[in-house]
Amino acid sequence: MRQGFFKEFNSGASSQKSGGRLSGTLLNASFYVFIFLVIISILMLMFSGGNFSYSVKNLGLSLFSGVRGGIYELSSMVSRTVLSVKELADLRKEHTELLKQLERYEELERSNAEIYQENIRLREQLGFAQSLRYRRIPAQISGRDPNNLFSAVVIDKGSFAGVTRDMPVVAWQNGTQALVGKVIQTGAFESLVMPIFDNNALVSSRLSVTRYEGIVEGQGNQETPLLMRFVPKRARDEINIGDIIVSSGMGGIFPAGINIGRVNNIYSPEYETTLEIEVIPMIDFSRLEYVYLIERETPASTGLTDD
Repeated sequence: MRQGFFKEFNSGASSQKSGGRLSGTLLNASFYVFIFLVIISILMLMFSGGNFSYSVKNLGLSLFSGVRGGIYELSSMVSRTVLSVKELADLRKEHTELLKQLERYEELERSNAEIYQENIRLREQLGFAQSLRYRRIPAQISGRDPNNLFSAVVIDKGSFAGVTRDMPVVAWQNGTQALVGKVIQTGAFESLVMPIFDNNALVSSRLSVTRYEGIVEGQGNQETPLLMRFVPKRARDEINIGDIIVSSGMGGIFPAGINIGRVNNIYSPEYETTLEIEVIPMIDFSRLEYVYLIERETPASTGLTDD
């Protein structure tokens, strides 16, 4: 009986313990529900308030404004880049056109300078032509001897223009007329002229002041002085550096009185009875462009003009 009592007592205690645990669990659940409902109430109060709505709107507006500003800045940057590239292309095109225009201006300037210089030379040649006492045929240097048999130059006038063999050729440089050479071969429209510096060139000449005569001959190079030979040694003290040497007219080819060059040096070899005079030509053959061919001497009173 005593055992039955204890069993009932133990079972009652167990029932009490189980009921306490259940009550605690329910109490905890109620507490969580209460907290949840409080939070829900607070949120509802916040959403129902105007300040919160205004803050949300401001937040949305700020976000939208930031996105819009970023898009605007990006589009502006792209637009500026495109415009810069286009402006750069336009500037490059304009630069190219300006360079071309500058080249045209430079060409015009060079052409004007060349025309100006050519006019000066032509006026110089015209003045020389008016001062000649001979029938003259104007010509222009057009080339060199293709066979190199002589130090010859080619002129653009031939037999069709009245040019004949052995015609004297003169030119005008630096305000002075001087001897260039003679015609050695003629074609219909071109001729070969042997200059006085050729090895085969011989010109009867004289000193314009002392009147001593001699023969001027070339040494084969336009950079090398001419030589005047067969001048008597007794003339040594009468000859000065810089004296002019002219053609003497002897031999029937070159008219008398045409300038040849100036005395540059005087040699008196012991084994020779004559002097050797170094002569610098008055013509600078490296700048020679225009020449005149002389047909015959004519008295000034005849008033003969060009054909």
